[in-house]
Amino acid sequence: MVILITIIHVIVCAFLIIVVLLQSGQSGDIAAAFGGMGSQTAFGPRGSATALSRATTWSAIIFMVTSITLSVYAQRRSGPHSVLQGLKPSQTQPVAPVKK
Repeated sequence: MVILITIIHVIVCAFLIIVVLLQSGQSGDIAAAFGGMGSQTAFGPRGSATALSRATTWSAIIFMVTSITLSVYAQRRSGPHSVLQGLKPSQTQPVAPVKK
């Protein structure tokens, strides 16, 4: 099951990268950052959702779900452990007091 989710996760990661890189930006000028495109919003006017934006949304949702699922499986498999659990105590020699 973990292998299947991992394979899906890797495919969705690659697809998400490709879909985000294929999208065009809203505008490259500084006015777009402050709503200078004829709208009062900070990110410009919201147009209709294209197929690329829908694909980005769904692949991001699938990416988040598979990430959470893989982290839950990893936690259940390993259980609660401490970083120092397997560490042996050090064998130090007692320090002699310094004479004045």
